[in-house]
Amino acid sequence: MKKIISIMCLVAMSVGLSACNTIKGVGKDVERGGEKVQDAATDAQRR
Repeated sequence: MKKIISIMCLVAMSVGLSACNTIKGVGKDVERGGEKVQDAATDAQRR
């Protein structure tokens, strides 16, 4: 029984850590997208 609980905890921790990396990556993508929009707005304003 202890072995099953240990395996389940290990799986839960692995899923949690991979979810954090995924969310972090999405945040970076959104940030880059925002920077591109800001750059385009600045270019349009200069014209």
